[in-house]
Amino acid sequence: MSQMEVSKRRRFLLFCFLPTTILVSGAFLLGSVIIATDYEERLSGQIAINATKIAGAKVCQAHCRPDDGEALPRGIVSRTSDLDLRSLRGPLIREAATKSQSTMAADGVCNKISRVPDSVWVSRSTQPESDLTLKKRGTSTNLLAIAAGIKQKESVNKIVTKFRSSDFVIMLFHYDGMVDDWRDLEWSSQAIHVSAMDQTKWWFAKRFLHPDIISEYDYIFIWDEDIGVEHFDVGKYLSIIKEEELKISQPALDPNNSVVHHLLTLRDSTSKVHRRIHKRLGVRKCDGNITGPPCSGWVEIMVPVFSKAAWRCAWLMIQNDLIHGWGLDELLGYCVKGNRTQNIGIVDQEYVAHHAVPTLGGSPKDQAPLVSTQDMERDEVMKRYFYELRIFRRRRHKAVQEDECWVDPY
Repeated sequence: MSQMEVSKRRRFLLFCFLPTTILVSGAFLLGSVIIATDYEERLSGQIAINATKIAGAKVCQAHCRPDDGEALPRGIVSRTSDLDLRSLRGPLIREAATKSQSTMAADGVCNKISRVPDSVWVSRSTQPESDLTLKKRGTSTNLLAIAAGIKQKESVNKIVTKFRSSDFVIMLFHYDGMVDDWRDLEWSSQAIHVSAMDQTKWWFAKRFLHPDIISEYDYIFIWDEDIGVEHFDVGKYLSIIKEEELKISQPALDPNNSVVHHLLTLRDSTSKVHRRIHKRLGVRKCDGNITGPPCSGWVEIMVPVFSKAAWRCAWLMIQNDLIHGWGLDELLGYCVKGNRTQNIGIVDQEYVAHHAVPTLGGSPKDQAPLVSTQDMERDEVMKRYFYELRIFRRRRHKAVQEDECWVDPY
């Protein structure tokens, strides 16, 4: 083959394969661009999906699901309860989810209630024939809780009898273990009995009156046992505090039959309700310049009455290890979400007597100790009162100093 023929063959091959090569290369490059673009789109989409999932997870975390409810759909989680007795038999009354339950679920409130210790005994006595019977009687909308010892059985019976005709759940905190001795009273079988030896009203309240448990009750009465109720009508009292928009209140004390520790709590016979006093208390003069305790915005922890919202705040203030509750009354004004000089008050029209009978720190029912021994026991209890008050005030001061976000409204 001549050199000219070889040259012609090479040019022929070049012209034949060059376009094909260019087409193949172009197709490869185009395919690479398409694949790269698709990959980028997919990667971008995956990043967006992951970001959405992370954002959703943060939202879920913000809703604060309880540890034991993470595997459950939100609608099946029941965060609140009540103290109404339920029947073992008969038709069941189906009711829609309560407002407080649905609201709390939406807000993501999660509160944990610790297990009741074995040393605490809770009794639910005879129940009505059915939930239908209970419904006909009317579901209770208020709660009366009393720390009770058998020595004050007669006094407690008079108190409960006053409340029975109204719309109340009755709950007794037995600090002496004498539960069975109350069974002869007509109302005892419909009451809730909780027993723990030598514990105070506030110890019981912190453990058994959690705001979620009693969220169905409009008003919570947490009373001592040594109260005279001859001049007290609970129905009229409720009407007054609703009319006056009192979130925290107490009945006034009968000046002729009461041991009085604070002048603000004395009954004013010329008034239906009073919210402050204008007197000199020791070195302090209660005048228009003082708008806080003990001149106004204050009730005693002996017979307080809380709205459900005020109780949620007050319950949070109760220190788990400070069982006497001293110091709480100084801060209750922060729990009314408004003007404490208006939303806290003393009801004069319906008043009680405070007999101030010493109970805790005394002797068992069947034991009659020497007077000196009983006095020594009471002295030790009183020392604990003041010791706890100092600790509470120190904790409050420390909390105010450390919480940079909290602003004192007063």
